[in-house]
Amino acid sequence: MQPAPLHAQSAPPASPLLAGSNPAQALLLTENAALTNGPPLLFQRLTAKEREEVLREGQKRVVYRGKMLFSQGTPHDGIFLIESGRIRVFYIAPSGREITLAYWSAGNFVGGPELFGQGQHVWSGVAATNSVVVHLSGKTLRRLIAQVPAFAIGLIEGLTFKGKCYSALAQMLGTRSVTERLAHLLIHLADTYGVKEDGAIAIGSAFTHADLAHMVGATRQWVTISLKRLQEQGVLRAEKAKIVVYDLEALHVMRGDR
Repeated sequence: MQPAPLHAQSAPPASPLLAGSNPAQALLLTENAALTNGPPLLFQRLTAKEREEVLREGQKRVVYRGKMLFSQGTPHDGIFLIESGRIRVFYIAPSGREITLAYWSAGNFVGGPELFGQGQHVWSGVAATNSVVVHLSGKTLRRLIAQVPAFAIGLIEGLTFKGKCYSALAQMLGTRSVTERLAHLLIHLADTYGVKEDGAIAIGSAFTHADLAHMVGATRQWVTISLKRLQEQGVLRAEKAKIVVYDLEALHVMRGDR
């Protein structure tokens, strides 16, 4: 699948990345509590002048929800700094089965692990929400790494964090049952996006059954049946735009914590 065209932003405002204070958040399947806090800020070691220098070398683009940013198997042409929005990174097996590696938000970069525009993308990235990114080509990255050592350190820290994330995901897939993984994901979503609502916890950030399935390594039908069963047991209520959790303790039991 070829990436859809990205649309240049007209009259862009000053980039939030210039502040260097964006919380670099991520949503991923891991049992490592340290990883759920998100990666180090890519620009945290840079001076204001260095941030401006890096962003000046990039090309700011808008990619709308559902549009591909880069595709597995296509030539690699650099990385994308996420200024706003959320990018889902995923792998497609030869069978067509899909697994979500992570959702990356503002302050992160996607398009690795290759940096310098060699080889092919080993997974794909799609906009989960309307997003603004800054593209840095491989040639540009080589020059910036030589000129701005603090930026090079930020990239290394980011790649190290992503390596830990994907290792944690492999461990979860290999050691936890799909039922335990679903319970873990629901608990994680409740902790991250949950809002207390009449004694329950409403997960307001809408994820479809297919989104949940791609994160836990299951089929959409299995997730739908599992959520229906949990609803019949009074553990939660699955609505179109949100999931309301009534019994968080039951999810902990389902995950094997009790």
